[in-house]
Amino acid sequence: MSSTLFRTKKVEQSILDTEEPEHALKKSLSALDLTVFGVGVIIGTGIFVLTGTVAKNNAGPSVALAFTAAGVVCALAALCYAEFASTVPVAGSAYTFSYASLGELPAWIIGWDLVLEFALGTAVVAVGWSGYIQSLMDNAGWEMPAALGSREGAGDFGFDILAAALVLVLTAILVLGMKLSARITSIVVAIKVTVVLVVIIAGAFFIDGDNYDPFIPKAQDVPPGESLQAPLIQLMFGWAPSNFGVMGIFTAASVVFFAFIGFDIVATAAEETKNPQRDMPRGILGSLFICTALYVAVSIVVTGMQHYSQLSVDAPLADAFKATGHPWYAGFISFGAAVGLTTVCMILLLGQTRVFFAMSRDGLLPRFFSRVHPRFKTPHRPTILLGVVIAILAGFTPLNELAALVNIGTLFAFVVVAIGVLILRRTRPDLHRSFRTPWVPFIPILSVCASLWLMLNLPAETWVRFGIWMAAGFLVYFLYGRSHSLLGRRKEVSVDDVVKPPGGEET
Repeated sequence: MSSTLFRTKKVEQSILDTEEPEHALKKSLSALDLTVFGVGVIIGTGIFVLTGTVAKNNAGPSVALAFTAAGVVCALAALCYAEFASTVPVAGSAYTFSYASLGELPAWIIGWDLVLEFALGTAVVAVGWSGYIQSLMDNAGWEMPAALGSREGAGDFGFDILAAALVLVLTAILVLGMKLSARITSIVVAIKVTVVLVVIIAGAFFIDGDNYDPFIPKAQDVPPGESLQAPLIQLMFGWAPSNFGVMGIFTAASVVFFAFIGFDIVATAAEETKNPQRDMPRGILGSLFICTALYVAVSIVVTGMQHYSQLSVDAPLADAFKATGHPWYAGFISFGAAVGLTTVCMILLLGQTRVFFAMSRDGLLPRFFSRVHPRFKTPHRPTILLGVVIAILAGFTPLNELAALVNIGTLFAFVVVAIGVLILRRTRPDLHRSFRTPWVPFIPILSVCASLWLMLNLPAETWVRFGIWMAAGFLVYFLYGRSHSLLGRRKEVSVDDVVKPPGGEET
């Protein structure tokens, strides 16, 4: 049984499956498109909110170093993703990479986790976008009916129609084609980055050097906790993280790390890239570098405009401009955040549909969903299905319930991809690798250790949710995926061909 659970799919077979006309995605993306996708999904409201919040609660002005540390952790994983995405240019990202190196069951676990994580993430972002739009509408004197505005405080019935509408519109755009999605994303990302750059440049004129003193505030111990809200490492070993000081930088890094989540989604578009061997590493590493630089710049500006101890938690950057006598920037920042969330939502939905599509093409999910549109060459069936489900989820579920996104899944994927690089280097040294992760095995091992450290710093309740999700995934795999696996059926046919000669009698 173990041999079937850990059967691997050859890289050559994965690439060959992408050439079947009914299951082939259209190749239309360039390195620039991939970089734009990466920037589009990483830069969201976090750049306007998380920078100041973490500065006030965890690191002070040294939050810039925390973003740098988190960027380095992501860079370690990105180097591993870049090698895999250029060597195995197939839709599915960590799922496909795991199938080629670790086996079918680990691949299923990763794919199952990513589909659910991206679904909840898309819904969260859509609800957040709706809140910004309603805020801008209120400023203009327009008010949404309570029953159609938000589930928060809606009473007996409430449906967030703006959140649902956004998901449905983006679903239609993704069905119409990747190139159209890339063009729209490019326009929106250009607007978003322009807003960020204006904020950085304008804020630089209001910096007071005294606000950087002390750059690394004196360390403060965090009171120990015993509930599921406490980090797992604290419940297991009694070790409690500290805020501020040198160790506070690493505490902050474990928080701001989640602002970087999304660069791995670039890898899900490998199959739709014109020259994946060259462009995938450029897109993954380029988007991560750009976003790290923007995060560091914004954190330096916000802590220079207002002393970290006086920053607000809800809207630190906007309130910092108000404190310097420039309140109109608050509306400008809200506009930038609303625009930015549009692309975040689209690319999360894109990543989810590609993982779902790849699992379907392998037979682990119904093959019905792996047929592409005859004209647009997009996976229209899973895109429509997931788009409608997420629209309903975003419309009917309160934000505080949606916010329980299992970020642990991304870190788990980082661990699996790094291990996969080591395994594939040993089992398939003959593969052509246009991009090679440097300093193997040290970089993958460092990536595994850094990801595991951040996982241990997550609340215990996140681990509980992760366990529940995985239990449900195991159930689906053993009830459906294992018996319908295309790889398993191919191997059964191969064995029959060997056991039964042309005459039909067994040997």
